[in-house]
Amino acid sequence: MQGNLITAFILTALAGLSTGVGSVIAFFAKKTNAKFLSVSLGFSAGVMIYVSMIEIFGKAQTSLQAAMGEKKGMIVTVAAFFAGMLLIGVIDRLIPKQDNPHEFQQPGMDTAASSGKSKLMRTGLFTALAIAIHNFPEGLATFVSALQEPSLAIPIVVAIAIHNIPEGIAVSVPIYYASGDRKKAFLYSFASGLSEPIGAVIGYLLLMPLMNNVMYGVLFAGVAGIMVFISLDELLPSAREYGEHHLSIYGLVAGMAVMAVSLLLFM
Repeated sequence: MQGNLITAFILTALAGLSTGVGSVIAFFAKKTNAKFLSVSLGFSAGVMIYVSMIEIFGKAQTSLQAAMGEKKGMIVTVAAFFAGMLLIGVIDRLIPKQDNPHEFQQPGMDTAASSGKSKLMRTGLFTALAIAIHNFPEGLATFVSALQEPSLAIPIVVAIAIHNIPEGIAVSVPIYYASGDRKKAFLYSFASGLSEPIGAVIGYLLLMPLMNNVMYGVLFAGVAGIMVFISLDELLPSAREYGEHHLSIYGLVAGMAVMAVSLLLFM
């Protein structure tokens, strides 16, 4: 059990702290490879949607039906799935549009340079805060998945890490242009990803004493809802903004195919 806890925490931390990778890319890449990023974000969405609908939702349903009966278990599974969507949707609505990483704006160096330094710093700080709030339920979702099924969590971690990279860019670019300090920009970007492992720890402390088949089933169904919402609300729109519409869809299908094959290999 202790080994599973450590593994789950490490995987969650890796997913969250990939925002720091975005900072490094922003500082040292002369320009963003928009087509590659579009495909990657679409790929991430494909992985998360497929694993949520095919694997996680099914495991939640099996767990809840075993504990509550076929009909009641199915009703609770569906309710928890949409409750997960509602949770992340409410968080999304509570953050002002201009500071919300889900209200996507492609980070551009020229746009950043033309704004006032104080406005840039405020933009970077509020973006970091918004990303931290959004990453909190993601951290819990990753941790619960890793705790229950470590092999299932690895592709989820990769998918979340991919979509955290442009979030790191969104934090670091305005702060760097406002302060001229790469270290400060990197640290704020890195810190915004800390909410994922923090969400995992808080979720563990609050929920583990209550853990049983019903709680696992409800959490798993909620996790599926959260990840589908993030994919549809953030990843796919972001992928389209970076590149052509078809590139994001090709990435989506590729992500689903890779996830399908990986699940078949571990059957």
